[in-house]
Amino acid sequence: MDTDALRLFVLAAEKLNISAAGRDLGLAPAVSSARLAKLEQTVGADLLHRSTRKVSLSLEGSDFLPFAREILAQEDAALAALGKGDAAATGTLRFTAPSTFAQLYIAPRLSEFLAQQPGLTLDLRLSDAEFDLIEGSFDLALRNMVLQDTSLKGRKLADDTRILCATPAYLAEHGTPSHPDDLQNHRLVAFKDLSPRSLVNVDGQTATFDPRSANSRLIVDDGLSQKITTLNGAGISINSVWSVDCELSQGSLVRVLPEWSAEAVSALWLVYPKANVMSVKVRVFMDFLLDHFGSGKVWQR
Repeated sequence: MDTDALRLFVLAAEKLNISAAGRDLGLAPAVSSARLAKLEQTVGADLLHRSTRKVSLSLEGSDFLPFAREILAQEDAALAALGKGDAAATGTLRFTAPSTFAQLYIAPRLSEFLAQQPGLTLDLRLSDAEFDLIEGSFDLALRNMVLQDTSLKGRKLADDTRILCATPAYLAEHGTPSHPDDLQNHRLVAFKDLSPRSLVNVDGQTATFDPRSANSRLIVDDGLSQKITTLNGAGISINSVWSVDCELSQGSLVRVLPEWSAEAVSALWLVYPKANVMSVKVRVFMDFLLDHFGSGKVWQR
């Protein structure tokens, strides 16, 4: 299969513009159209829908796109293993991450990364909703999770320690808990659902943070919104240390039950589809994130 045609197809799918994709590869519009038509003839399917106004991926094109990316990644990796090929990161990297973490840590660093990698474009999907990496044709994702999906490979970025927090004003009005059992007398902010969370203290004792046993009138599905409501006196919530590090330093939030934390069930993982060879673009972005945030060096407490 013509990998030059595959590279053109991937670019056209990303830009939804055949002429622009061709220009990036030094091809005239007529040559680009002819090369894509030949690729479609080879695979026996229309990969792109064309009209005078726009280009869009066909259903077959959407199915074929991750395999085209995989073939190109395999070619790049093979050439790199022989000390040949283009070692620079080029093309578009599709990356997804939780919105709160991205806003606090990744977004402020992106201009630095792009300056280091002038041939790379980042296509970001930043949301607390989890996108399917394979169906969404993502190259890399940051996840708060226990890595169980056998279709994914990953590298741990940092522990995701979660602690109880509240404002000084809330604690002055409602009292400061001295044991997890005291939480049932407080307003608790629940995240996504009312599922109980196991707590563990420095001596290994366990207890439960159960919003259902307390006055939980607020349930949120967004980490930033949970922090904002807690900052405004809504009650006590469990937050990732990386999420509240600044507020703890400033004193606008204080740690509740400081000897207790949520029992470790997750971490921050950089994950990518298992079938994919780690391309240059994925490797350089992963290395950048590990250099800046690996082991939680920015927010360690």
